[in-house]
Amino acid sequence: MKSFCAGHPSLVECASRHHHHHHHRHHRTHHADDRRAVFRPTKMFVFGDSYADTGNNPKALANSWKAPYGITFPGRPTGRYSDGRVLTDFLAAHFGLRSPIPYRWREVGSKYVEHGMNFAYGGTGVFNTLFPQPNMTVQIDLFQQLIAESVYTALDLQSSLALVTNSGNDYSAYLAKNGSYEDLPQFIIQVVNQLVLDIKRIHSLGVKLIAIAGLQPLGCLPRTTVSNSFRTCNATANSLVTFHNQLLQQAVAKLNNQTRSSPAFVVVNLYTSFMSVLNGKGSTKFREPLTPCCTGINSSYSCGSVDETGQKQYELCKDPKGMFFWDMVHPTQEGWRAVFAALGHNLKQL
Repeated sequence: MKSFCAGHPSLVECASRHHHHHHHRHHRTHHADDRRAVFRPTKMFVFGDSYADTGNNPKALANSWKAPYGITFPGRPTGRYSDGRVLTDFLAAHFGLRSPIPYRWREVGSKYVEHGMNFAYGGTGVFNTLFPQPNMTVQIDLFQQLIAESVYTALDLQSSLALVTNSGNDYSAYLAKNGSYEDLPQFIIQVVNQLVLDIKRIHSLGVKLIAIAGLQPLGCLPRTTVSNSFRTCNATANSLVTFHNQLLQQAVAKLNNQTRSSPAFVVVNLYTSFMSVLNGKGSTKFREPLTPCCTGINSSYSCGSVDETGQKQYELCKDPKGMFFWDMVHPTQEGWRAVFAALGHNLKQL
């Protein structure tokens, strides 16, 4: 395994060499589409990180609870890592569902528990990261605990949808702990393997349909492109992302072949939809697509930072609706809306 994909340029070819062709796919998918037409989820459960978190992180820890986060919707910070709605909200709305209540607010908003629950914590990964919040295994433990307490019944789970995001925090943590780019492909294999164990576990708990977010183009995030004044994406980083996504697609195809209610697992292709929007292909055109709306006044600060006297240490663009990126990592509400629109056919698989 050691030599598996060591050189970046061959990562993509390498992933495809490890692809095993699955027969009968077309036949099964055709029938699955017939069944899928009648599947209308009544609940949504969410696992993952800041691309899905709608308010789980403690206020003391997260910038997402500070102004100007939430400035577009609902007009104040709600713990979402954006100026407004995030992926979770758009997916819930797509199914006519209420966005599920964050786990930490389940006591306060107990009447909303029937719509499902969001266990995602910003900054987390499938493994432990630099952020001391529940990783995905622990998030699923919390879900399992609620099932054990009969908060959700087997019948509830049969009509439910799960969203799972894994947006690169495992990789940031790996590199921050002095992991090398050379060894990253080996670590990507471990991350995807763990992610696959996690989605199998969610399915085994009774959730009918699982949407797994593919990895977005990390090489296009402002924190990466800041080194070239937000002009161009980093191709090396994006080739590693492509490797992650190909391994994930292959693993999911295999799972669907082994699942009677196939396809129970659908990859939401964020890479293609992000790139399509960033390349100006969508109906929403962003003038400077790689430039973030909200940044720290220098590298010591970030969006939402204030100094000890309470003075703002960040700069905010005039119109968040005209920007794709909100901060150094996360899209604006308008950015997410455009990404969601660009998913098009991919959403029909859900």
